[in-house]
Amino acid sequence: MFIRTISALIGAPIFLGLIYLGGPYTAFLVAVLTLLSLREFLQIGEHMGMRVWYKLTMVVTVVWLINLFVGGQQWMMLVLVFWLLIGLGRLALTFPKTPLLEANFNLLSVLYAVVLLSHIYLLRQLPRGMEWTFLTILMVWATDIGAYLIGRQFGRHLLAPQVSPKKTLEGSFGGLVFCITVALVFWHLIGGASWITYIVLGGVVGISAQVGDLFESALKRSAGVKDSGKLIPGHGGVLDRFDSLIFALPLVYYGVILLS
Repeated sequence: MFIRTISALIGAPIFLGLIYLGGPYTAFLVAVLTLLSLREFLQIGEHMGMRVWYKLTMVVTVVWLINLFVGGQQWMMLVLVFWLLIGLGRLALTFPKTPLLEANFNLLSVLYAVVLLSHIYLLRQLPRGMEWTFLTILMVWATDIGAYLIGRQFGRHLLAPQVSPKKTLEGSFGGLVFCITVALVFWHLIGGASWITYIVLGGVVGISAQVGDLFESALKRSAGVKDSGKLIPGHGGVLDRFDSLIFALPLVYYGVILLS
């Protein structure tokens, strides 16, 4: 517990500081996080006995990040389409040496660990992007805290026992309530959009953050590993720390664009 606390006290200010500074600082943060996340995801695949495409996925990731950071967002969909075609093409040309499961896993590695997580940069670049990004982070943290506190005190009915035997429906509801509450407090203090927008975003994050957490747990259970990595003392890997945020970020980004 002591090591976990120290890691949080050191890591959280660096993480939030680089987001606050924006621009190249946030870009550096996103580049590091996505590359580390991709590496962890592929290592999980190796634990499953999967043949992973380290070189190919890294090349696609670098191309994606370059387009992201130089403002070539009009090319980002093209990068995704080409990545899909490359993965499916490799399956077609090398089958049965490359089975469908292998192709699917490697295609997913970039979509999950890179594309979804890199939305933190896209969100930060929006008008009032710093506020929206900090709100998203605070809502995710509130969801985790609320689910833990309410689940520990009142949890009776298991949410997904095969994936996470300690998470309960009561805790899940508590996380959702905490998340929406933080969103409303943020609206009261900062404003900038209607209270309905904040409630919608709070509801979306309160649900998606928990689904993201469960997804990563299911991924690790499929590989028979406890943590995605050992980079962060007391916390595990990057995916262990950012699993909830990965699902929430793109939903908030597109939600802000549509609702504000």
